[in-house]
Amino acid sequence: MTQDSCYLLGYIVRTHGMSGDVVVFLDVDYPEDYEDLDSVYFELKGDLVPYFVERFNLQKQSKAIVRFEEVDTIEKAQALVGTSLYLPLDGLAELEDEEFYYHEIKGYTVVDENKGTLGVVREVYSLNGQDLIAMDYQGVEVLIPTAEDIVLKADKENKKLLVNLPEGLLEVYLENGADSDNVPDDAD
Repeated sequence: MTQDSCYLLGYIVRTHGMSGDVVVFLDVDYPEDYEDLDSVYFELKGDLVPYFVERFNLQKQSKAIVRFEEVDTIEKAQALVGTSLYLPLDGLAELEDEEFYYHEIKGYTVVDENKGTLGVVREVYSLNGQDLIAMDYQGVEVLIPTAEDIVLKADKENKKLLVNLPEGLLEVYLENGADSDNVPDDAD
């Protein structure tokens, strides 16, 4: 199994208790869809290694307390903290034509209805309940909210993301980028 054939499920945040349980942050829209997991892939030293789930207890805020087979001490659990968890792409539900998973749009060209081609999707961040698409525009990182009235559709065939950016969004980033370039080196 390779990372190219998988998607990021989440990562291990910390240990829980003394018997090998861990707290997993689930970086997905519907954490409840994963309560019946049998196994996941851990990223260990660049490789994906399967681990079987013994117990999965969904908590609030996209977190779960999980027990994995053969992880039965706090020392074994501590060694896994920070580990990314993956699942195969073929397990994802099919979406409508214009819908998309965030991992799919990395590398898509962002095209605004009014301004035309802007840049390429570099990453999608989930920050405090707000998902943001990151792209580079004129050498500055611009974050685009994923609201339905802003991100209109994904053209999967042509690898384009059609957006309708709010008035002034690009200018805010360009002004901030320009201001930081004009700060003298000896400024206090």
